Amino acid sequence: MARYDYEDYEPYIIIERRDSSSSSVGSLLLGAALGAGLALLFAPQSGEDTRRDIEDQAKRARARAGQLADDLSASVSDTLDHARSQVEESIDAARGAVDMRRQQVTRAVEAGRAAAHQARSELERRIAEGKAAYEAGVTAARDQAASSREADDIAEAVSSAPMGAVPGATVNTPAAG
Repeated sequence: MARYDYEDYEPYIIIERRDSSSSSVGSLLLGAALGAGLALLFAPQSGEDTRRDIEDQAKRARARAGQLADDLSASVSDTLDHARSQVEESIDAARGAVDMRRQQVTRAVEAGRAAAHQARSELERRIAEGKAAYEAGVTAARDQAASSREADDIAEAVSSAPMGAVPGATVNTPAAG
């Protein structure tokens, strides 16, 4: 497309093209009707014959117009039915897609709940194992501490006993009298 620079003071013309097939068809029909009417008026016939011909042609034109109206009505009806069926198909397809997504979401939620339940059960099991291990460790430590204290007590008793004394034996001391 060529580009032209115009000064503000220069006049210019804008040409618009309209592609309207309905106006050209209407113009054609109007021209045909006017041409036929003029041909009848200037035909070398008597007035009565001309009037009869005009009446016959008017009846034929009325019948053709009725037929065109019926054809147009049928065409519009078919187009409307086709559009309606396409819209219904689109709506059905959209509903199907929504139902499919809803089912996918439901399955995903159920899978998430199952996984959460399983993870919770596993965590509770590990906590219980940890508690049991802790309690076993505490018990073992207490037992070891108690054993260690007994060993310390025995060692202390042995070291504080007189030479030759048997640990754990009772010593009789003469009573002062």
